[in-house]
Order: sequence, then structure tokens, then C-alpha cells
Amino acid sequence: MPDPDQIKPLGALDDEDLDGLTNDGIETLQPAPDEALHHVGLPHDLSLIGRMDARASALLDRWRGREPYDRVFYAATELGDFGLIWLLIGSVKALRSDRDIQRAIRLFTLLGIESVVINGMVKSLFKRERPVVQTDRPYHIRIPLTTSFPSGHSSSAMLASFLLSEDSRFAPAYFGMGILVATSRVYVRIHHPSDVIGGLAVGAALGIVARKLWPIPRPQR
Repeated sequence: MPDPDQIKPLGALDDEDLDGLTNDGIETLQPAPDEALHHVGLPHDLSLIGRMDARASALLDRWRGREPYDRVFYAATELGDFGLIWLLIGSVKALRSDRDIQRAIRLFTLLGIESVVINGMVKSLFKRERPVVQTDRPYHIRIPLTTSFPSGHSSSAMLASFLLSEDSRFAPAYFGMGILVATSRVYVRIHHPSDVIGGLAVGAALGIVARKLWPIPRPQR
């Protein structure tokens, strides 16, 4: 057992001290498993979902910090704020016919209800913290005040995609845009991947139910 009075702080060790360390001594200087995981960017709660989230988010690192990827994903996340992109598309489509006006009214109403339910009720049940960002972002984005799960951008994107794609030949484009907006939330590190998956699931369920409970009748010929 070494004399406590002879133990030096790690920062005070010189070359001679370091040369005299045994293998066991060197091993004691290694970070503990949990601590080592933090060094590679895994979340503090090291749960199974937390580890899966960290690894899924890391897959986007190959594109982060590069153009045009940064510009595309940051623009997508900004357009998804408050459902802006979906409101714009719905408004443009409403110019075509009375039926499209009815669809726009349905879209605007349900997006408003979805926002209240997700941001005002569901998120308060989970109270999950958002990812911690320790680096500067290449573009300015709005930082939400609400908690993380589920992703409101993803929920509204999938709800809008289901409603806009009804009887439309542009359905793949709407869903593609919805996935882009949802993925952007992970790319810009505002949401965990599981937040986005949860939001997509909620939005899809709401979209399917909305089309059944609020159908837009076809015009009579």
C-alpha cells in the first residue's frame, strides 16, 4: 500500500515517474467505460435508446460541415418551422379549385390542432432534453423552447404529407419533402433520431385518421 503522503497528482508526474508506472498503474489511468463513451459523443443517459440515437446521428457526420448539405438541411429545418412549407403549399394549391380550398382549410386546421397537442400536451409528458451541441452551427436556426420528444417538425411533416398527397400525382414529392424536413432535425442536432421516429409515427397516424374522419368529397359531375 503506497504512502498517501508520497502520492503525486497526475499532472505533477515527471518522465521518471511515468517510466516507473507498472501496467496495472497505466490501466488505472484509463477512463472508465461510461466515461470513455462520453468521449465519443454518446448521450449522458447511456440507455439503449440513447446509444442507438448517438450512433444514428453519427451517420450524418459525413455530410455535416459540407456544402451543399448544410445549406439544404438547414433550409429544410427552417421551412419546417411552424409548418411554414406546408402552409405555403396548401395555399398555392387552394388557388386551383373549391375542393382544394376545402383541403387547405382541413390542412390548416389540423396542423394547428397537431401543434397544440404535440407541443402543449404530449411533450410535457416526456420532458426529454434536447441534444447538447458543443460546436458552432454554420447557419442560424431557431432554438425551440419545448422539450424534445416527439419531434413536432416530423409530426407536422408526415401529417401534411398524408393530407397533401391525397389524390395527387405529386405524392412521392410530398413524402420526400416530409422525410427531408424530419431528417434535418437530426442533422442540425435539434432532435434525437428517436424523437424524429416518434414524430413521424404520430403524424402518420393523425394523417390516416384525418383522411377517414374528414374526407373531402369529390365534385359531382
